Amino acid sequence: MGRGVKVAVIGGVFAVMVGGAGYGAYNVVSALDGDGGSSGAKSGPPSADEVAETSEKFFAAWEKGDATTAASYTDNASIAGTLLTAYGEEAHISGVEITPGRAAGTSVPFTVKAKVSYEGTTKPFGYESRLTVVRGETSGRALVDWTPSVVHPGLKDGDTLVTEESATPQIQAVGRDGSTVLTKEKYPSLGPVLATLRERYGSEAGGTPGVELAVRHTSTQAPDTPLLTLTEGEPGKLRTTLSASVQAAAEKAVKRYGESSVVAVKPSTGEVLAVANHRADGFNAAFQGRVAPGSTMKIITAAMLIDNGVTSMNGPAPCPDTATWQSQTFKNLTNMKPNPGATLANTFLRSCNTGFIKLIDEKPLTDASLTQEAEERFGLGQDNWQTGIVSFDGRVPASGGPDRAANAIGQGQVQMNPLNMASVTATAITGEFRQPYLVPFDLDDREPATAKGLPQGTASQLRQMMRLTATQGTAVEAMSGLHGDIGAKTGSAEVDGQAVSNSWFTAFRDDVAAAAMTEEGGHGGDAAGPIVADVLRVGG
Repeated sequence: MGRGVKVAVIGGVFAVMVGGAGYGAYNVVSALDGDGGSSGAKSGPPSADEVAETSEKFFAAWEKGDATTAASYTDNASIAGTLLTAYGEEAHISGVEITPGRAAGTSVPFTVKAKVSYEGTTKPFGYESRLTVVRGETSGRALVDWTPSVVHPGLKDGDTLVTEESATPQIQAVGRDGSTVLTKEKYPSLGPVLATLRERYGSEAGGTPGVELAVRHTSTQAPDTPLLTLTEGEPGKLRTTLSASVQAAAEKAVKRYGESSVVAVKPSTGEVLAVANHRADGFNAAFQGRVAPGSTMKIITAAMLIDNGVTSMNGPAPCPDTATWQSQTFKNLTNMKPNPGATLANTFLRSCNTGFIKLIDEKPLTDASLTQEAEERFGLGQDNWQTGIVSFDGRVPASGGPDRAANAIGQGQVQMNPLNMASVTATAITGEFRQPYLVPFDLDDREPATAKGLPQGTASQLRQMMRLTATQGTAVEAMSGLHGDIGAKTGSAEVDGQAVSNSWFTAFRDDVAAAAMTEEGGHGGDAAGPIVADVLRVGG
């Protein structure tokens, strides 16, 4: 133990006195395991003295590597004991020294300094965490409120820590130029993307594995998250489609608003130029999100109306105050003036909901028409995109009743993410569906998804309507100052339980298309619009 430990047996229970470095001044092994019952149980929040005593005993046992005793001071001794045991045995972490900070009520911050040793190699390991002391419901004891993040802030339910030879070699991901190295330190939101690329292509990239301390996400099947490299392997070089300049702009842009995501693609090829997220949960919502896209969906709905001969860009699409479809009444944005003589282009650029809903019952349209347009023309909703990492390729289900109308304006049962909407824009302006991708298809013989795309007449009309939206419609403010061939579509999506709608925006500038979403960001031009504009300003 190296700390002058004195042990005495008192009434059949070991009392362990710990001296020297580290936090533990003493530790009494409790006869109670976890939240067992007792007579005369206390109630109410733990006092400051109880918080100090409980955390003190927990830290002292943890420092000693006594997982069972440390776990007995928590309100979930079984789960805590398993993780604390793995901390020493599977993660090979020892020499633990814990320094508590100033308690704030029942919350105690602390710093951990330790070392990780594996097959003759030892490296220091340190981090900060926090615990909370609560009152046991049945025992009345003051106990550590158990959560895996107490052991390390990177741990969630089902996770554990391991030190071993990495399952796959590290990769050196480079941009589309073949030379710019992409790291999570320089491009923080690429962290989950790079981890997945390593898991999938580490072996194909030609590297050799090293030894790492990592978080193993057993509950989610996600790739391990490295925390410390003990022995460097030889990373394999993996070329991606990402543009370092566009990625840097995307990283900066999403930081303007919380819970934001953006994707940029090259319409002429389908290459993903940037993917960025600014989210508290670290989720890659840009590729995996599943939420209503609001009025950006009107790109697909307009294509459906044109392809089925219902109307055209210069054809009628009246915009009344309200529209009723099967007992449900739909309205427009506040202060939008009705226009009974509106064309589809005018209804599109103003984002008039009622104009689209008035047309969805025209022959030959059916409940399945929007689904067919999305799948057959835009390549959506068939669960077959092969981007190189996990992604969701949209959902536009055939819907009857009020949802048929709601789907047409990007509500109802429609689900999208920024990757999907950037692809929609790319298809709309070129007439060709080119499945977005992050790494070359021939790297692992992936087969890209296909779709027949749009008639050139339809694509020409969509492109022109998006141009008008960017220069005369709802996207004017966000797109101001951008030069070249530009076009856009705004959207806002109402979500149950949210006071403010999600902000959506998709646009193009020359051969770059981008789409963004900001949770509770309001109208499309308010939050998502400036993000997209910042990305397009850099170009490809």
